[in-house]
Amino acid sequence: MNAMNEARGPRTALCRYTTDAIYYGEADLVRDLLGKASFIDVFMKQTFGRVPGDGERRIVDAVLVTLMEHGMTPSAIATRMIYASSPENLQAGVAAGLLAVASRFVGTMEPAAGLLARIVASGSQRDQEAESMRIAQDCRARREPVPGFGHHLHKPDDPRALALLALAREAGTYGPHCEALARLAAAVDAAAGRHITINATGAIAALLGDIGIAPALMRGFAVLSRAAGLIAHIAEEQRDPSGRFIWDMVDAAMTGAPDMPAAR
Repeated sequence: MNAMNEARGPRTALCRYTTDAIYYGEADLVRDLLGKASFIDVFMKQTFGRVPGDGERRIVDAVLVTLMEHGMTPSAIATRMIYASSPENLQAGVAAGLLAVASRFVGTMEPAAGLLARIVASGSQRDQEAESMRIAQDCRARREPVPGFGHHLHKPDDPRALALLALAREAGTYGPHCEALARLAAAVDAAAGRHITINATGAIAALLGDIGIAPALMRGFAVLSRAAGLIAHIAEEQRDPSGRFIWDMVDAAMTGAPDMPAAR
């Protein structure tokens, strides 16, 4: 906290209210935003202080659509199980699922972005290639996957990553972080002696980096998008409940209870 904040106390520039108006920053919610500004534009302005250009808006929209749904992953299962336990609290199920947006699932764009930033900052193309090889060899020596690479299902390539990188070229946002991703991909393949796919979060790290998003805030896009996806899982749970099925299946498989009916 700087000296000025210490003197006046903490303040926010995000919102203020009067008896007849509500402001998002300096914008009047009713006069300037409602029916005139998109959710993405307001989110980007509130969070990053700027309204995106047309190409950047396409990138943000594509990232949010990509991250919204990943199937019956831990976040979706957690949401469904908590909702089954407390159907009066939709928000509890969503909150439970969002806790799984972390370093193993969905949130992996953050460490991937950190690596890309290292490569970009290393200097010339030759220096970037050398840094990429150091990263790939270090991860291989530690028997750890390179963040942003590999997928248990999508082989030899992740179609989402290919589409996102193609979109970046089309939208005019393909820049140094996407180039660094390509150099890292070549180093990862060389270190492994085989092709390792760039996954969706690896591509997202590059795309968001090239529109100026800091790595420490990239996971926020996953949280924003996945919240919408988890609401969809709850909507489906309301129509066709699966919580008891999941419970019975896990219980029967893990405890071997003889009187537990087999899950179908």
